[in-house]
Amino acid sequence: MAAKKGSRVQVILECTEHKNSGMPGTSRYISTKNKKNTPERLELKKYNPILKKVTVHKEIK
Repeated sequence: MAAKKGSRVQVILECTEHKNSGMPGTSRYISTKNKKNTPERLELKKYNPILKKVTVHKEIK
């Protein structure tokens, strides 16, 4: 079968609070987005297991 050609791409989400705190380690998630509908960077609230709370995760390149 031929591969589907779509507009969905995988993106990596990284915690912004953890990055600024200076603590070792990172909290990252992998998600997908439709780049036609959302061309700007994705920003979601996700759980950070190191900080033990829900924080804002932003898309990184």
